[in-house]
Formats: sequence, C-alpha cells, structure tokens
Amino acid sequence: MIYDEPRYRIAGDRFIEVELGNELTFDLNVIVHNLAAAVEQAGIAGLIELIPELASFQVSYDPDRIGYDDIVREIEGVRHSLTGSGASERESRLFHVPLFYFDPWTAECVEEYRAKVRDKVLDPDYLCEINGLADRRELMRVHSGTEYWVAALGFWPGLCSLMPLDPRSRLIAPKYNPPRMWTPKGTIGLGGGLTSIYPDRTPGGYQIFARTPMPIWDREGRLPAFKDSLALFRAGDRVRFVPIDREEYDHVERKVADGTYQHPCVEYQTFSVARYRQWRDSILEDGR
Repeated sequence: MIYDEPRYRIAGDRFIEVELGNELTFDLNVIVHNLAAAVEQAGIAGLIELIPELASFQVSYDPDRIGYDDIVREIEGVRHSLTGSGASERESRLFHVPLFYFDPWTAECVEEYRAKVRDKVLDPDYLCEINGLADRRELMRVHSGTEYWVAALGFWPGLCSLMPLDPRSRLIAPKYNPPRMWTPKGTIGLGGGLTSIYPDRTPGGYQIFARTPMPIWDREGRLPAFKDSLALFRAGDRVRFVPIDREEYDHVERKVADGTYQHPCVEYQTFSVARYRQWRDSILEDGR
C-alpha cells in the first residue's frame, strides 16, 4: 500500500525516517526518489544528508539549526508543491553485468553451509522449485531476461537492491535461516523479490546462484568507473545481466586485476516512467 500521507518516525536525536508505503514496488520506489530529490534540492537549512530507500527515505539534520517539527513541516511543504507522481523522464545509466551462472564459488559456499550449519536444497534448485521453473537453464533465461531497476543502495557500501522491470521475470525466494557467515564477493543473490550483488565478502541470507567478476565498489578507486564514487551504481540506474562462461569470467577478472577493465555502461539514455508503466501494464493485462 502507498500511504495517503507520509509517516514520520523519530530515528534518533538527529534522524527522521519518512515512510511512504509498505510495499516493495517500482511505483512506490519512484515516489520515494522523486520526493527525496525534491527535498534535497529545496536547500532546507540544517539538513545534512538524505538517504533514499525502497519504500522510505532517511533524513539526518543538525538539531542546533532546525528542530524535528520544523524539518517535518519543510518536507511537507516540498511534498505539497509536487504535482502528479513526479518526473516522468530521468537520466538512467544502463550497465551490462557479466554473470557466471551456477559457478563453483557460490556452490562451495552453499555446500559448506549445508555441512556446518543446516542442510538445505541447493539454492538454484530451490529457486526452480518455488518459482515453478523446469530446470536451471530456465532459471538462467528468466533471471537474465529483463533489465533491473536500481531501487536502493545500502546495508554495505555499494550493495544494490534490484527490481526486475519485466513482470515475466519476477522471481521470489525466502532468505536463509540462519544466515550464512560468508558469501563470495560478486555473488548474485535473490531474497523476497529482489536481486542483489554482494560487493564484498560478507555474511548474507539471500539464495545464491551466480557470480560476477565485475566490481561494483572499489575503496581504492583504481578503475575508471570509480573516479567519482567508490560505489558503481546510483538509484535509478538499470542493470542487465549477461550470461558468460568460465573463460570469459577469468578474462574479465584478469583485466580488473591489472586495472584495464572498462565497465560496460550506456550513459546516454533516459528512462520514461510513464511509457514503462504503459508497457508493463499491457503485459499484466494480457497475462503473458
């Protein structure tokens, strides 16, 4: 549900959580980012930082310069000044991410979890089972058959939450219980209805089934893609997964290691929210 009115939550002595709904959908996420961008551009005195999330955004502010009631009033003023659902077109970079499906590293990680923590169906097979897919080849076709919307960044530097834009490629999965103690860097995971790329070796709970050699954050900023930011993606970018084999994986990994890798990115496109909704709704109406 998208709320008629935002819900403001105190999140500490200098933080506010602005909740705009309780669903994880593209439409709500666009509302979040439109309002967050407008608030950021409003130049509110005392506002320090704004962090967009999936269904909400967090505001940090200087309580010596502005109080809680006043910053809420300022945000409400910005919200009421917006018309419709916000910008219908936006800049949106498209990244082509090479992906080695059913790779040996995530398989090793899952096997260690099964041996030391809890036995479970192998992640790719479990995803096929709960999504009604015939086999792993169909899983790969469905997962790589759409562009993904970068809905939010967080939890770990550079980690992205990706929503499939084609409703025919929607996949679901529950998280691990308990979570893994480690996950290989570059792992692709699915949790709820979101895909994510693990930017580093971290604990995790998503079902895992692929790996990319392409870094999505770089604390040292060695590669050209990280000259302006240590994190590769921005909210509103898009991702397209490109299946590769082990030979191509090793080739990309070598280029990353020697500093010559160029991230495949289309930077000259705009994304039409209105036209996308029309296309999506036509697919849903046809039941294809």
